[in-house]
Amino acid sequence: QLADYFLSQNPDFEKKDIIEFASVYIEEANFEGINSDVAFAQMCLETGYLRFGNLVTPEMNNFCGLGAMDAEHPGEVFETPRMGIRAHIQHLQAYGTTEDVKLNGQLIDPRYSWVHKTKFVQDIFGLAGTWATDKEYGTKLNTILCRMEELASK
Repeated sequence: QLADYFLSQNPDFEKKDIIEFASVYIEEANFEGINSDVAFAQMCLETGYLRFGNLVTPEMNNFCGLGAMDAEHPGEVFETPRMGIRAHIQHLQAYGTTEDVKLNGQLIDPRYSWVHKTKFVQDIFGLAGTWATDKEYGTKLNTILCRMEELASK
């Protein structure tokens, strides 16, 4: 279903590749107790459905804009797509849990400790002004999630 939604927004992507990519999101999210739909929707928003085009480039394997601030700080680079997805999931876990909740896997996200000690959001709307400076960030994520749900229910 994640792949079908993605392809509805970026039909030029190879179906087998996005199915594999979505599977990794589901695996990594399940391992850390994070909602894979939210993480995948966030990847879609942050990368323009893997079209990129801003500071972060495809070869960075950074699917959530982690550390991307300006030309001098274009974002974190991860060795493989799986490591980039894992860092994304871990970053969401840092925002969505209190400091007493530990990761299940080895830490990949270089910004995890800072976020886990200083930020806590209860829902996607709390990511506006924290994860992203965009005050409409949560609303944009919610719109993607609603479209995903609508397509899945057809």
